[in-house]
This record gives sequence, structure tokens and C-alpha cells, in this order.
Amino acid sequence: MTAIPRAPLLLGLAGLLPFVWGAATVLWPELGVPVGRRIGIDFVAVPVLAGYGKVILAFMSGVIWGFAARANDHRGTLGYGLAVIPALWAFFLVVGATPAALIFLIAGFIGLLGIDALFWRHGLAPGWWMRLRIMLTIIVVVCLAVGLIA
Repeated sequence: MTAIPRAPLLLGLAGLLPFVWGAATVLWPELGVPVGRRIGIDFVAVPVLAGYGKVILAFMSGVIWGFAARANDHRGTLGYGLAVIPALWAFFLVVGATPAALIFLIAGFIGLLGIDALFWRHGLAPGWWMRLRIMLTIIVVVCLAVGLIA
């Protein structure tokens, strides 16, 4: 694994903000009161964890699709099939802001990490990819797990 370039690292960390915010407002609900009143309850605690988690799984399907496009053999066909799994997983299984939704998201992000590893092992993802994805996945899973205590 090589060093993570600065831009993907900083943008990846920035992408964690809604997850961290959601977990923080589960642990300290008073933090989310002004946001909940002003913008809506979908932007605090479990609703933001579930909603943003679905968005990110769908986004990652697009990233994986891009890796599949780099393959010029049978790996491309398999890759395209794998690429749609995270988005379909989120669409069909992550329903509402429930404990079940958070459990399905945790499973989805762990499964996504396996898909990431497969593309990385086949040289279709950058050398630094798994270092970034492991770090981000651990933080996301911890934040979603915090949501389960709500």
C-alpha cells in the first residue's frame, strides 16, 4: 500500500462529517436540537446516519463502476455486476431510520470493503486505495454502531 494522496485523504475525511455529526447527536441529543428545529429532524441522529449512509453506498457503486471500466477482460463484466450491489443493497434493504437500517448499512459498508479489496488486488484501484477505505470504513461503522444505541 502506498501513501494516500492529500486530496483524496482530505475529501474522504470531509465525507465523514455527516456520519460523525449523526453519531454525536445520538450521544448528545442537545447538539442536534437547533438543527432539528431549523432544518429538520432528517439532519440529526439516526435519520442523518441512515440517509447519508444510503447516499454514500450509492456513490461508492459509481466509484466501483469506474474501477470496473479499467478492466479489458472478464474482470470488467464481473466488476460491473459487483458495482451495482452497494446501491441496490441500500435501495432495497435500508428503509427508514431504524435499527435494522443501520445494521444493513454496517453490513453494506463491510461488504463494500470486500469489493474494494477485490478491485485493489486486481490492480484496478490505486495502490493507496485500501489504506483510505479501511480507515474510512472503520469510522463509518463505528458511527453507525453508535446510532444503534439510540
